[in-house]
Amino acid sequence: MPDDFNESEMMDDENAGDENNADSGESFADLFESYMTEQKELNVGDRIQGEIISIGDKNVFINTGTKTDGVVEKGELLDKDNELPYKKGDRLDLYIVAISDGEIRLSKAISGAGMDHLLHDAYKTRIPVEGKVTETCKGGFRVSIMNKTAFCPISQIDTQYVETPEAYVGNTYEFLLTKFEDRGKNIIVSRRDLLKKQQEAARKEFFSKVQTGDIMDATVKTIMPYGAFVEIYPGVEGLIHISELSWSRLGHPDEMIKTGDPIKAKILDINKDTGKISMSARQAETDPWLTVNQQFKAGDKTEGKVTRCMDFGAFVEIAPGIEGLVHVSEMSYQKRISKASDVVGPGDVISVMVKEIDLPNKRISLSMKAVEGDPWMNIEQKYAAGQQVFGRVEKKESFGYFVQLEPGVTGMLPKSKISASHNPGDIEKLKIDDPIAVTIEEIKPRERKISLGVEGDTDDWKAFVKKEAPLSFGALGDLGQKLQSAMNSKKK
Repeated sequence: MPDDFNESEMMDDENAGDENNADSGESFADLFESYMTEQKELNVGDRIQGEIISIGDKNVFINTGTKTDGVVEKGELLDKDNELPYKKGDRLDLYIVAISDGEIRLSKAISGAGMDHLLHDAYKTRIPVEGKVTETCKGGFRVSIMNKTAFCPISQIDTQYVETPEAYVGNTYEFLLTKFEDRGKNIIVSRRDLLKKQQEAARKEFFSKVQTGDIMDATVKTIMPYGAFVEIYPGVEGLIHISELSWSRLGHPDEMIKTGDPIKAKILDINKDTGKISMSARQAETDPWLTVNQQFKAGDKTEGKVTRCMDFGAFVEIAPGIEGLVHVSEMSYQKRISKASDVVGPGDVISVMVKEIDLPNKRISLSMKAVEGDPWMNIEQKYAAGQQVFGRVEKKESFGYFVQLEPGVTGMLPKSKISASHNPGDIEKLKIDDPIAVTIEEIKPRERKISLGVEGDTDDWKAFVKKEAPLSFGALGDLGQKLQSAMNSKKK
């Protein structure tokens, strides 16, 4: 140790160094980190994640993690509405496309003229490049990339089946190079794998935000007999079961939708692990039963479509999602109905009258015959006891015949009356729908019953029926006078 060494002076020098460091506000650790950052090596083709530090008129400036900031053209970051969807502090994933003194050029993808030397690196590192689809060709498309022509197989242009290849021509997309030979003379590219990665990232973002009960704007993608698959987000589809497509009853989904149709749907259940989503289009709308009282009341007449037939009646849709039942007893005054399908069938449009609305149970009683009008109204003004009328045999029973006097009005001719007639054998030979002359004996309007009898000589009736039956039906009027004259002539 030198003779002139002074230990106290050495300590003073060290203290002075500490004071200087303190004054500068930087510790040794800060200086070391700064030094290491500056030495960080970046290369063309590297993918970095940088924070936006400034937004200019034409460029956006990015913190690259080095002493040199990165620059990306603002126009490259604009969305479809020509707006910049980013702000200062946002982080972006970008590629280094050029490095020069004092500047690092960045891009969302490797592209641009004069960058042919990067294609091979893009192939090796699977960096996306921009290319324009120039035309279709056998098996796929020709794509222009950095003044070179590449081939994209039709199966690699999209993640879904390509129905109209011409729709892709003229568009610019990002591609991955899957083959690079002969210094760029043989280049094959794919967009499919890149889309899958983008869609998977979008799916993760979507599933992190979506919730049960959300109502989504969707597009019909695939129609099946059991329902429809709809796209609610790029690469994300949900299933709407046929029972949830409409408040109306459907036989097949294509009765109301077709592929490509826009549709609103509510998410009923979502499994974020499997990605399965069940949805409802009808629950995205108002339940029509909530306003049924504003649309209909008892006594209203309207038209409806028969949706299905049962033996006991027919279900009729009188408004979208609103079905009522026409019981067989309410189908006709004119004839007895044993089952609904004898009168109507699915798809038939019929006139009905609303009889009753049971809102709590969502039931509506309808009537077809009420629209026609009740033929028993004012029945006593049409017929009177002792009046001779003309009818047709509607049904034969052991206790007598049912005789139709007019559509919806049937009387009963007892067996005892037939036996007491002048020639019961001729009456018993009558067949269904054969004409017969009868006399009104008693009318009971409330019970809808008319008792009938037979008067006069059967031979006279047969001659009369043969001559006049095609011309008349119901109360006889002048026809009765002709019959009476014929009977009187024979007695003489």
